[in-house]
Amino acid sequence: MDRENKNAAIAALIIVVGFGLAAYWLPTIMLALGNVSTVLAAAAALLFGLGLFIVLWLRGRAQHRKGGR
Repeated sequence: MDRENKNAAIAALIIVVGFGLAAYWLPTIMLALGNVSTVLAAAAALLFGLGLFIVLWLRGRAQHRKGGR
């Protein structure tokens, strides 16, 4: 495995683990926010979903600029 592939694999692992942990705690966070406001709970879920797509989009742009696949 060359250096570029190794860095891509490490970045993918960090993204998957980070969002996996966030998804694991998301119901607890939403329930806690739901006690304050249902709008806040919905906003937390929306931010999680948007955050995932934004991170993947930025990663794709960075790979494209490097002349990647």
